[in-house]
Amino acid sequence: MAGGNDVSATTVRRWVMEVIELLAARVPRLERALKKVTRKGGHVVLIDGTLIRTRTRTRRRYGKDNCRNYSGKRKAHGLLFLALTDDRGRLLWLSAARPGRSSEITTARYNKLVERLRAHELGAIGDLGFTGLDDDPGNPVVITGCKAARTKPLTSAKKQVNQLIASVRAVCEHAFAHLKNWRIITKLRLSARYATTLLRALLVLTNTEVAR
Repeated sequence: MAGGNDVSATTVRRWVMEVIELLAARVPRLERALKKVTRKGGHVVLIDGTLIRTRTRTRRRYGKDNCRNYSGKRKAHGLLFLALTDDRGRLLWLSAARPGRSSEITTARYNKLVERLRAHELGAIGDLGFTGLDDDPGNPVVITGCKAARTKPLTSAKKQVNQLIASVRAVCEHAFAHLKNWRIITKLRLSARYATTLLRALLVLTNTEVAR
């Protein structure tokens, strides 16, 4: 693009980032997204996390700070994002990027997700990675499946509960699949500080494409 238009590569890069920032600005913040669900008569959202892979950088060359982006769970470097979808699998909100070593439950607490869901009288369904997120077992806001212990296997009833939750959460997995269709996030090569802006811009484009 720079060579064809007789401008510098820096100028083209700046133009591209300006467009990305304009798209990202259209993504509603968490409070606004929850209000929209409530206004439309919704009662539940789906929550999930995903790791967007980044370049692997050696500790010797880049220092120990890059180790924050290494996910021991997925054995890869990346950035963790949380997303909320509605019961039809439409992406509603995307969190800011967190280091890959962060857990989903820690990221949810960082964004005060439980308190905000309770304030809007909404519930959320998540996978086993969110077990223990809700601090009020008598009136839970976040519903997860049942974990098996080494000495206490799941009963048939608990297995059915897990299957039911997994079937409900399938649309959330589909939403992430649509987002990850963008080849640019197969492995991020840009600076990590732009990752949140890029993902939110792609969320806008994904919803536009899916809604066609």
